[in-house]
Amino acid sequence: KRREGVDISSADVVVGVGRGFRSKEDLNMAFRLAELLGGVVGCSRPIAADYGWLPEDRWIGISAKKIRPKLYLAIGISGAPQHMSAVMDSKLIAAINKDKNAPIFQYADYGVVGDLYQVVPALIRLLEEARK
Repeated sequence: KRREGVDISSADVVVGVGRGFRSKEDLNMAFRLAELLGGVVGCSRPIAADYGWLPEDRWIGISAKKIRPKLYLAIGISGAPQHMSAVMDSKLIAAINKDKNAPIFQYADYGVVGDLYQVVPALIRLLEEARK
């Protein structure tokens, strides 16, 4: 059980990562996006429990760990009930998922049906350009 001492519950912006990511290295995209948005990275159960890619203190939904950010951006997260119950107090929920029928879209204020490997790099480029 690794921990990093990250308190995702107090963050204003949380970028959630899920099973849509194909490798641990690909999570770097989410960390860059979170950095540009002034937020932190959290994750769904498979990322922490099954793959061990991120430590438990980033796991959203574990033992009722709830988050209440101004923005929750779910990337590659299907939207399992125990995960969604932990993010429902977010002011704004946005989702990126290639499955147009993913349950997350029932909860999201904004949704992008698309491949995160195309959408996230494009978002990063837009945010980096806006900073120049």
